[in-house]
Amino acid sequence: MKMTTEEAFVKTLQRHGIRHAFGIIGSAMMPISDIFPSAGITFWDAAHEGSAGFMADGYTRATGEMSMMIAQNGPGITNFVTAVKTAYWNHTPLLLVTPQAANKTIGQGGFQEVEQMKLFEDMVAYQEEVRDPSRIAEVLARVISKAKRLSGPAQINVPRDFWTQVVDIEIPDPIEFEVSPGGENSVKTAAQLIDSAKNPVILNGAGVVLSESGIAASMALAERLDAPVCVGYQHNDAFPGTHPLFAGPLGYNGSKAAMELIRDADVVLALGTRLNPFSTLPGYGMDYWPADAKIIQVDINPDRIGLTKKVTVGIVGDAAKVAHGILANLSDHAGDHERQARRDRIGQVKSAWKQQLASMDHEEDDPGTTWNERARAAKPDWMSPRMAWRAIQSALPREAIISSDIGNNCAIGNAYPDFDAGRKYLAPGLFGPCGYGLPSIVGAKIGQPDVPVVGFAGDGAFGIAVTELTAIGREEWPAITQVVFRNYQWGAEKRNSTLWFDDNFVGTELDTKVSYAGIAQACGLKGVQVRTMEETTEALREAIRAQMQDNTTTLIEVMLNQELGEPFRRDAMKKPVRVAGVAAADMAAE
Repeated sequence: MKMTTEEAFVKTLQRHGIRHAFGIIGSAMMPISDIFPSAGITFWDAAHEGSAGFMADGYTRATGEMSMMIAQNGPGITNFVTAVKTAYWNHTPLLLVTPQAANKTIGQGGFQEVEQMKLFEDMVAYQEEVRDPSRIAEVLARVISKAKRLSGPAQINVPRDFWTQVVDIEIPDPIEFEVSPGGENSVKTAAQLIDSAKNPVILNGAGVVLSESGIAASMALAERLDAPVCVGYQHNDAFPGTHPLFAGPLGYNGSKAAMELIRDADVVLALGTRLNPFSTLPGYGMDYWPADAKIIQVDINPDRIGLTKKVTVGIVGDAAKVAHGILANLSDHAGDHERQARRDRIGQVKSAWKQQLASMDHEEDDPGTTWNERARAAKPDWMSPRMAWRAIQSALPREAIISSDIGNNCAIGNAYPDFDAGRKYLAPGLFGPCGYGLPSIVGAKIGQPDVPVVGFAGDGAFGIAVTELTAIGREEWPAITQVVFRNYQWGAEKRNSTLWFDDNFVGTELDTKVSYAGIAQACGLKGVQVRTMEETTEALREAIRAQMQDNTTTLIEVMLNQELGEPFRRDAMKKPVRVAGVAAADMAAE
């Protein structure tokens, strides 16, 4: 059938059900964006391409449906880099469309030319360039298939002079692959290990959320064994929070109950997780990873099995199908060793941690440092981060989707939220980009318009995404609620400065004259400041009501003291030693 290359491209998108594109308009993509409206594809034009990429990540993570990132070749595409790498480590299947400089001018150093394939080589799960206009639909279908199968972003690079050409082409059907249930022998071996376990523990990762019915499958296995279920760092939604076997998140500022329970494990089933370092690093001074336990690791990517931890059994497969397979192969006596005692211990440990967490008002100083003590003295009437998080929890609906940015105040809140279902907790992941919280929750709301959404960010990270306030107030954009923790500092780096650099605060201080609530008001949105726990709870309740009933976007600026939580990188930092010494007098004269 004869058609233009852009018609073939858009028809292939339709065949795959890709309804949403995120980016900023540019001439290199206009031949296809021109027919988006008639094709039923919505183009969401953000204020910055990096934020558009985070919106795409949030949309796909909240819905399970692929979305597309697209922008002008060159600088528009380079702005996607951080978002694409973030999606890679979030295991988010996204379509990255990169219009390229024209074939006729490539290599001449022309306008907006850059090596876009080399640029994303380390950022995507798969990439391919269109070599001939007649192959554009075939290549696009394959790239979409690879994104789904590898659970990551995949790139199609299209020279811009390939548009507006008439080709004789057939639109291919989607290429679907059945996910693997794991090797028969490895699943049986894993079941035998669990059979003999005296204290089995399950650790759920992102793969459980991404797998169809993955949470239900892990729940069935946990209930069969009466095994506690921990979740990986930033995967609080990988098991129902109200379930009696849920122990909470591991890692930075996670659940002490989860850490104590997994520390005593003799067999760990790491289900749908690559065992990323932040899910196994010591917390609260506790080196909780069970060094002598037998580890069963399940992941769809064989390259990630055994990469960070020694593994007894590795299983390449889908989390739900592997969990069902292990369950079917368990003996009748699996989990029977001191079953009631294990149940009792889970309940006791969880209760003790819940009480401790509820009583934690302030952050502790390391020996020899006094920053948190000074921060409390400087603003004795201001909320601490933990007070704010408790106030927030009082107002968050159980069904809400939330996003969290990177940073100290957001990380302090890691132990607080839990969920009844998956695809509810959007966090920036192991690439750790600032500016993720606001755009990702906007993407989630686009995908789930009937669900309340709330984004969280510290004021440093929020400054990177603040320009999106100029975009999201337009009539066609859905309303969201954004919480900004305002303490006028880059908290994570300031904590490093207090511990290892003698309070030498280089680049850590923010402008105290800036009001993010005021900026929101100037952008036609609602902005409020809160200073007490009661005000915080009430403001959040009203903001969610206004979001759902009045289509009103609200930014809540939560004014906090400057207390600082645990540093991210105790494993990577140490106090420097000065040898030669440096002095300003040594600077060359002007």
